[in-house]
Amino acid sequence: MPPLMGIEFLCRVADVLTGYLGGLNEDLIKDNFIIVYELLDEMMDNGFPLTTVPNILREMIAPPNIVSKVLSVVTGKSSNVSNILPDATASPVPWRKSDLKSSSNEVYVDLIEELDAILSREGVLVKCEVYGEVHVNSHLPGLPDLTLSFANPSILNDVRFHPCVRFRPWEGEQILSFVPPDGEFKLASYRVKKLKNIPIYVKPQLSSSSGHCRVSVLVGIRNDPGKVIENITVQFQLPSCVESVDVSSNHGTVNVLADKTCFWSIGRIPKDKSPNLSGNLILEPGLDRLHVFPVFRVGFKIVGVALSGLQINKLEIKNLPARLYKGFRATTKAGEYEVRS
Repeated sequence: MPPLMGIEFLCRVADVLTGYLGGLNEDLIKDNFIIVYELLDEMMDNGFPLTTVPNILREMIAPPNIVSKVLSVVTGKSSNVSNILPDATASPVPWRKSDLKSSSNEVYVDLIEELDAILSREGVLVKCEVYGEVHVNSHLPGLPDLTLSFANPSILNDVRFHPCVRFRPWEGEQILSFVPPDGEFKLASYRVKKLKNIPIYVKPQLSSSSGHCRVSVLVGIRNDPGKVIENITVQFQLPSCVESVDVSSNHGTVNVLADKTCFWSIGRIPKDKSPNLSGNLILEPGLDRLHVFPVFRVGFKIVGVALSGLQINKLEIKNLPARLYKGFRATTKAGEYEVRS
C-alpha cells in the first residue's frame, strides 16, 4: 500500500471508530474490541482498503448499544455483522442506496470550527488557527446532485474530502460538487491558519513571597464576534508544590478537584462586570516562592459564527423536482486555547 493511501486509510479508520464509539481512546477500544475487530475486518481485505464508507458499514455492522451488550452476555452471541448485503452495494454511487425515497426533502449544512490559540505570558498571540468541518444532513430522494460554493474559499488549507466529492470542480473552481449519502455525514475538513483575532481574553497574574502565592485571573471580551459567547470555562493545574488553596470568583462557580485542577465555570460574561477569580495559594513548607507557573486552558462556544471568516455562498441541487428545504448554520468552540502565565 502506498504511504499516502495508508495515511488516508488510517484517517478513515479513526473517523469510523469515532462515529461508532462516540470517541477514540484506549478504554473505548477495549470495551468494544469486538466491534473494532469486525469493522477492521470489513474495512480491509488482504492488506488493501475495501469498505470505508460509514453509511455502508452501519448497514453491515450495527453500532454498539446497551441492548446489544446485554444480549451478548445473555445469549453468548457477540457478532453484530448483518447477514444481508447493504442495498448501496448495488448502487452506481456506493455510499447511497439506489432507490432511496424521502418525504422530508431537506438538506442542512453546518460549519463546525475549533479555535486553537496560544498566548504568551506577555499577552502576545503566538498561534491562532481554526480547524473546521463541513457537516451535511441530507434527506433527499433519488440521486440528487449538489453543488456547494463558498464566498472566500482561498482562505482554506489542508482540505480533506468525503469520497462523494468530485475533485476536479474543486481543483478548477473551488466548488464542492457531490452526490450526498443519506443522513448526516462529514463532507470536508479544513484549516484556516494565521488568524489574528481571538474572541475573549484571559489575564492571569501571580505573585508569590514568604510561602504564599496571590492569584488573580481576569476574563473579558477581546473581539466581539456579534453573537453571544457561552459556556466559557477556565481551568488550570495547580503546581504540585501547592499545599492548599483558597480561591473564589465574582461570577460563576469555582471548584478545585482532587487532582489539583482548578475549574472555573463562567457561562456568559455579564454586561455590568468582568469575571474575576482571585485567591491565595499556600506553598509547601520550606518553599519561599512559586517557580512553576500554570497554563490556563480556556473553553467557550459561539453559535451562529464561524471565526475563520468562512462564508457559504450558495447551495444548488439538481435532479430534484420536488420542493426543497435547506438551511445553513455555523458554530465555533475552543480547541487547544491556552494562556501562559
